[in-house]
Amino acid sequence: MATNFQQLRLRQLDASLTRWREAALPPKPPTGWVRAIRDALGMSSAALARRLQVSDSAVRKLEQAESSDAITLGSLRRAATALDCELQYALVPKQKLEATRYTRAMLVAQARVAAVAHTMRLEDQAVDPALTEAQAQEIAQTLLAKSSRGLW
Repeated sequence: MATNFQQLRLRQLDASLTRWREAALPPKPPTGWVRAIRDALGMSSAALARRLQVSDSAVRKLEQAESSDAITLGSLRRAATALDCELQYALVPKQKLEATRYTRAMLVAQARVAAVAHTMRLEDQAVDPALTEAQAQEIAQTLLAKSSRGLW
């Protein structure tokens, strides 16, 4: 059963993510942030290489890795520090976490109800769709009240 602590933790995380969800974040530049900021600062790749204590070719590889989404967070963090920037990293759910849990619970519940409804139709005992939906909502609420592991 979901504890009050789990619900509190979910709501606190959702509240902190709201700022990210509502932020109008600019899209990543085609060349990546490292290259875009380095160019905007007028910093050569050789100068960034010195600050990172790596070769100039390593900087070019780092910038290529970022632009192709193949960079590690550690490398990106070091580059950010060398550019006097801070790396801000977050996974931002497209909707509130509670809404995601409810949507998932309804999908699981509807799948369970659909299997029974199919069997009933085969036996020429079709169930009213409104009753099927009500049953799915009841199952979803039961799933939400229990551990989240049953949702996934």
